[in-house]
Amino acid sequence: MELHMRESRVLRKLRAGEVATSIKLNMGDPRVVEMAAMCGFDCIWLDLEHVPNDMSGIENMIRAAKMYDADVLTRVSKGCYSDFIRPLEADSSGIMVPHLMSLKEAKEIVYYTKFHPVGRRPIDGGNADGKFCAVNAADYIREANEQRFVVVQIEDPEPLAELEEICALPGLDMIFFGPADFAQGAGVPCDMGNEIVLETRKRVAECARRHGKFAGTVGGVQNQDMLIDMGYQFINLGSDVRALYSYFSNITEQCSGKKAK
Repeated sequence: MELHMRESRVLRKLRAGEVATSIKLNMGDPRVVEMAAMCGFDCIWLDLEHVPNDMSGIENMIRAAKMYDADVLTRVSKGCYSDFIRPLEADSSGIMVPHLMSLKEAKEIVYYTKFHPVGRRPIDGGNADGKFCAVNAADYIREANEQRFVVVQIEDPEPLAELEEICALPGLDMIFFGPADFAQGAGVPCDMGNEIVLETRKRVAECARRHGKFAGTVGGVQNQDMLIDMGYQFINLGSDVRALYSYFSNITEQCSGKKAK
């Protein structure tokens, strides 16, 4: 029986000119991932940068997402090449590298996350992405380059000097603008409506699209149309912690001050 890697739902939609949505999950429970995927999100954003997850937990959450054909995008911690490729080998459809600071760093990321002829990612194939060596080795290399996406985050002023070159670099699939950290780096922390943040957000999308890359960012249902008009095709629309806080606080506010009869 001839087996192949799982096709990326996000890439399928983006390549068709559609918008793909994601939800960021900080909770390390596969049941939350399963619920989000069941509700129809194209992608589940998991985190190894800020959240104390481990790879065993990430692997189980990826399995939960695949039950409903949802992709997983794992934001990696910045370390050695193994930190980049392990989520991919666990069958995360994409990885996101935070705080890209230079073209030199972008080239190193491509080198370690894309196979020949684009890069020199170390080959295994014996994990979930290669169906435990059941995918033909040549097919595995080709399909990994085609069906897995590498995202870099522009969330600091420093890489803007090389933004054109970064967006033009073969092997990067998506340029993702992070407004919160960018605002801090630009000297206007927490002011994501500041003119410099808005102008940079627009510039990143325009530059990415000009060089044939997808543009991603964070947003919400209130501003998603504005972001789409800017050129963003991949938009994260919320998070589990915000949703739970809103739900819990709404209950307690409605129940506070009640007196027994």
